[in-house]
Amino acid sequence: MWGVWLSVLDRVESVGPGSRPRAVVFGCAGLALTPDEAAFFRESDPLGFILFRRNCDSRDQMRRLVEDLRASVGRPDAPVLIDQEGGRVARMRPPHWPAHPPMGVFGTLAARDPAAGREAAWINGRLLAHMLVEVGITVDCAPVCDVPVEGAHDIIGDRAFSRDPAVVIDLARATADGLLAGGVLPVIKHIPGHGRAFADSHAELPVVEADRAALEATDFAPFRALADLPLAMVAHVVLKAIDPTAPASTSPIVVREVVRGPSIGFDGLLFSDDLSMNALQGDARGRAEAVLAAGMDVVLHCNGDLGEMRALVGAVPGLSGAAAARWERAETMRHAPDPADIAALTTRLAELLGRAGT
Repeated sequence: MWGVWLSVLDRVESVGPGSRPRAVVFGCAGLALTPDEAAFFRESDPLGFILFRRNCDSRDQMRRLVEDLRASVGRPDAPVLIDQEGGRVARMRPPHWPAHPPMGVFGTLAARDPAAGREAAWINGRLLAHMLVEVGITVDCAPVCDVPVEGAHDIIGDRAFSRDPAVVIDLARATADGLLAGGVLPVIKHIPGHGRAFADSHAELPVVEADRAALEATDFAPFRALADLPLAMVAHVVLKAIDPTAPASTSPIVVREVVRGPSIGFDGLLFSDDLSMNALQGDARGRAEAVLAAGMDVVLHCNGDLGEMRALVGAVPGLSGAAAARWERAETMRHAPDPADIAALTTRLAELLGRAGT
């Protein structure tokens, strides 16, 4: 695998419509695609796109934006991603879309009634998928599989299901299954674990001091149990016991020994976390080069800054080899939504959460 990546990086090629898409997912600036953005996407041909709160106003507006993004690269199946977890991480919000609870609520329910927690998590995933598919989104950057510890930064907090890895495994699996049933691919995050971080990687680089045994027993456990899922996002977090010099997203050691190795054994497609985050050093191009050299399959650049996207795109190769095979395998897991009574599921979810007092 490493030889394949090094040879690809040595010959970064021109990529355009009709050839392999480039191994990058880009954001855009606003509610509609600008002519400059459309021209850049047409020329650079990214694998797909990711939407944020700044891109979400109404159903009709989002459908148009998603259609225009796909039209810009000439691929009606280009993936469109979003972080729609529920709670404070929800790009699509009321009044146009229903509010969903943070994942911690399902952990609270599961602590009282594991079967009810599992059912509620599945229904929640299925309802999230319904909301996303309505506007053309095909990938949800969820569920969060991190295991927080006492005193950790609240950047994860109630986004996590529980501090118990077994509960995280159970509820993350149910959520992923619900998303898949609704025709949306889940992205497990933030592999190999962000729960011990005492800093917010959006603002600075967290360094985790825990020893390898503790990491294996807690942080890595949910990702190991869910390693059959197709997509994962890699954290900008230093695991000092494994590689004290680089965050997981730019560490070939962490990727080789932990993420791809026996500690987790994940062989799906790896997205970097957002290159725009302040945990990383250097300019946009250098960050892209670093995550690709570490073994990421696809670069994620989210802030919609066209100048930054132009600066980094030449460092990103076409999606090929093992990375292309992983994406193709992920796509085989996505299908048309299974039939569902959305109103009945909505009522049942409210009943489960209400019964538990959550």
